[in-house]
Amino acid sequence: MQKRKLGSQGLEVSAIGLGCMGMSQSYGPADETESIATLHRAIELGCTFLDTAEVYGPYRNEELLGRALKGRRNEVTLATKFGFRLKDGKQVGTERDSRPQTIRSAVEGSLKRLATDHIDLIYQHRVDPTVPMEDVAATVAELVKEGKVRYFGLSEAGVANIRRAHAVLPVSAVQSEYSLWERNLEADVIPALKELGIGLVPFSPLGRGFLTGTAQRAESYAEGDFRRGDPRFQGANFDANMAAAKLVQDLAAAKGVKPGQLALAWLLAQGDFIVPIPGTKRESYLLENIAAASIRLDPADRAALTGALSPEVIAGLRYGEMHMSLVDR
Repeated sequence: MQKRKLGSQGLEVSAIGLGCMGMSQSYGPADETESIATLHRAIELGCTFLDTAEVYGPYRNEELLGRALKGRRNEVTLATKFGFRLKDGKQVGTERDSRPQTIRSAVEGSLKRLATDHIDLIYQHRVDPTVPMEDVAATVAELVKEGKVRYFGLSEAGVANIRRAHAVLPVSAVQSEYSLWERNLEADVIPALKELGIGLVPFSPLGRGFLTGTAQRAESYAEGDFRRGDPRFQGANFDANMAAAKLVQDLAAAKGVKPGQLALAWLLAQGDFIVPIPGTKRESYLLENIAAASIRLDPADRAALTGALSPEVIAGLRYGEMHMSLVDR
């Protein structure tokens, strides 16, 4: 698989990455054997940009990667995150904690769980309104000097905090939800990233299943599945969104590809600073996602897709009220 650069500090990763969260939480029961097999297959195919976080589990996802990557650490680029408050191995509601001492403690824990001496890319998971962004960036800069971290990123940060962080320590990547399905970054964040030379790492690039045609109503998912509480999977919103997603399915059928592949190809075509990280724990979906990197869209294709799923046709917020409160925009 081809490589892409994130930021201008030297970070180079596979053009499509792998979001690992669902291997441990939020999207149905975990299956470690299947997840490890998928991780190994991803590496074989050159999909080597792996995304995790201390809060996934908590801790279980990083531990899983640590086991899966034994003897293969140098073949991958590891990204993880700090920033939520954890106590006794559990997440404390939506409380955030990016105090310098907490960042240091989180990084030490991640290094141990991932069985590595360095983290390639460390993100602040969500902006902490109680800690100045300058202090966060300065702490990560110290960790970079110590060799424990190589590159700095932010997740779901707004333009003002991106600029504040970048002024202290160059930001290589901003991770946020972005796809044909969710275009909230286009008005201000993406122009700022282009201006500052920062990469974009879109999570949920397949619209949590809507863009692949696999979405089901909220009540169809088991207790504990994130999608049960997602407004876009509920009631009339679900019906409207399934109708909207069919537009992508029809365009994909006309081109002889899967709708999810078309959605990923559209993202890749938005700029070479974009590296999506579709999440999966199954090898079959991994293979579909990786194949999207070879699909080329002409301007007419891109325009058709862009117009088919304008923000106005998507029903419901992308998060419930609690999770939306954590987004720095």
